[in-house]
Amino acid sequence: MISDVTRSAVSELMTRFPEKRGALLPALHLIQSELGHVAPETAVEVADLFDLQPVQVLEVLRFYNLIHDTPQAQHHVAVCTNLSCSLRGARDLLRQLEAHLGIAAGTATADGRIQLDHEECLGACAYAPMMRVDEHYHEDLDAETAKGILDALE
Repeated sequence: MISDVTRSAVSELMTRFPEKRGALLPALHLIQSELGHVAPETAVEVADLFDLQPVQVLEVLRFYNLIHDTPQAQHHVAVCTNLSCSLRGARDLLRQLEAHLGIAAGTATADGRIQLDHEECLGACAYAPMMRVDEHYHEDLDAETAKGILDALE
C-alpha cells in the first residue's frame, strides 16, 4: 500500500506536468523509495492514481532497469558488458566479482546485501570498464578497485 504521504507527494508531482501521466516515472521512483520495489499490486494502485490501465504502469516498470517489481538486495551492482567495456576486460571483471561475492550474475548474496547483474550499456564507453553501484557510477575499473568498492558497502 502506498502511504498517504507518498500519495500526497505524487499528487504534487502531477501538478508539475502538463499531463499528469508525465509524472509517472518520478512517482514510481518515489514509491520505490518508500516500499523498496513496485509490486504488481502496487502498480494497480498507481494506475488508479494516474487514470491508467494497470498494464500501462507495468510496461513502464518492466522497461526501466532502475525500477524494480520484485524485492531487491540492499545494493544493486551492475557491470557494463557492452562491446567497449568487454574489450577492456568487463566480462573478466564480472567473473572476478562473481567469485569474490560467491554468486552468479543475476542473483544476490545470501544476506541480501548485494545483487550483481550485468547490463548491456551504462553509457560511459570512454571510461571502460565500469559499473553502477546503486545510482553511482565507477569508471576505469580493475578487479581490486571494484572489489574494494563492494567491500566498503554497508
